[in-house]
Amino acid sequence: MMMTSRPPTRRGAGDCVTASFAADGLWQWLEAHQALLGWLFVLSLCSLVLTLLLLPVLVVRLPADHLVATHHEPGPGAVWLRWLVRLGKNALGLVFVLAGLAMLLLPGQGLLTILIGLLLVDFPGKRALTLRLVRRPAIRAFLDRMRKKHGKPPFLLE
Repeated sequence: MMMTSRPPTRRGAGDCVTASFAADGLWQWLEAHQALLGWLFVLSLCSLVLTLLLLPVLVVRLPADHLVATHHEPGPGAVWLRWLVRLGKNALGLVFVLAGLAMLLLPGQGLLTILIGLLLVDFPGKRALTLRLVRRPAIRAFLDRMRKKHGKPPFLLE
């Protein structure tokens, strides 16, 4: 009995062929950008370590009513120094937000890193977005445990 092989059947406009080309193209891109992927991995690890070091400091130093709507008047001091501190705080916050977004795909605490960045950056709607993240049960429990460990009361929410 003689068996003949049939040519592969097409399921449409080259579905199998297109998927194969896409996978090959992705693999070629990954091989061509190994240095970039290495740097992204190092950046992800560094931001993870930075998050682990700075998160307790930032969370514990914030007052319990930080998330309640209040407006703080700036104290006396040099205007240029306040602007410099504000610029540095916003730049650091932006780095944390971008690192957190990357950590959603790479190893690390993405949502917590984004939360740290949001606490540092000044922008319209910041408070609402921060409250939305803090109200997540897992994040709220984590922050409350961290504050309790250092003898601080939990954050007050409206």
